[in-house]
Amino acid sequence: MATSKTRVENRLGQIRKNRGVGASDLARRVNVSRQTIYAIEAGTYVPNTELALHLARELEVTVDDLFALTAGVQTSNESVAAEMLSASPPVEGQPVRVCQVTGSRWVGVPVSATPYYLPEADGLVRRSTRAKGRADLVVFAKEEAAHKRLVLAGCDPATSLLANMVERSSGVEVVSAAASSKLALAWLKEGKVHIAGSHLEDARTGEFNLPYIREEFPGDEMMVVTFARWEEGMVVASGNPQNIREPADLARKDVRIVNREAGSGSRALLDKLLKKAGVGANKVRGYERVAFGHLAAAYCVSSGEAEACMATRPAARTFGLDFVPLRSARYDLVMRKRTADLPAVKAFLDVLQRAALRRKLEMLAGYDTSQTGTLVS
Repeated sequence: MATSKTRVENRLGQIRKNRGVGASDLARRVNVSRQTIYAIEAGTYVPNTELALHLARELEVTVDDLFALTAGVQTSNESVAAEMLSASPPVEGQPVRVCQVTGSRWVGVPVSATPYYLPEADGLVRRSTRAKGRADLVVFAKEEAAHKRLVLAGCDPATSLLANMVERSSGVEVVSAAASSKLALAWLKEGKVHIAGSHLEDARTGEFNLPYIREEFPGDEMMVVTFARWEEGMVVASGNPQNIREPADLARKDVRIVNREAGSGSRALLDKLLKKAGVGANKVRGYERVAFGHLAAAYCVSSGEAEACMATRPAARTFGLDFVPLRSARYDLVMRKRTADLPAVKAFLDVLQRAALRRKLEMLAGYDTSQTGTLVS
């Protein structure tokens, strides 16, 4: 039921856009998070006096131009029906990033908290629907969620370096949806994401990604651009106390592993190497236990929940773990050619060509960037 009460109305969003100032830029200038700007504009957060003065100064208006007390009807946040990009069912109250992919198609991307801060989000799951993978969301910044956002699905945590550079240089936000290579490509096929990351090796030819893409997207004009090459192998505890040297060692009784989800390149690599070594999956302790993503798997080793996992060298480096290399893999970014014509995607691809990005990938992630930005197909 609507109630009449005095509340603070604001014209921050309108004035900011009239001035041509992006939410991220304004947030940086007044030393708050971008999410705070969105919350103020949506009316879910009232700034203190100091912040209101800073906002007015940066936008060259008075505080009264930005904010006013009015008596009116209290309204609720907007609700949208969205497809959830997650391997797990949506949970009521779960924070999400919200993106408009095409037309009236909305997707929700779950975000995770850490022990140190709350996740940045645009809304919450109000309820899951009977249709699998769909949910009703409460969104407090719908207009911003539809503006200059790309959805990138994949499992490479280093794409966050690319996303941050894209946002700083162009204002385009890249929302990352965690997914195995096969799930990311499935979402791309269904039109739920703009770009999918993949490192699937063809068993017959040893080629990465292209054979699978040709099979799954027959008749579609696709663009495949290399992000980087990485080393993939076994992540083990610092000093390798179990002396794990080859895949056959994973069948020992003193070794527990954590596996990657079905459809991931790491899971496929493990299965291939175990088969080659003549080791059945039922002989490997922890084979059925799944971690979603390279960092999640490496964290299990770091916390002592497992002695080994299959992941990338940067994942091992992140937690100060040892690494046994097994292969070099190429991680590609896949999209439809018509998607590449979108202004936001053009900005994304421009950053992919920058030397500054390559330096970061080399220094921070240890990637081979000799093919970064190269058009594969």
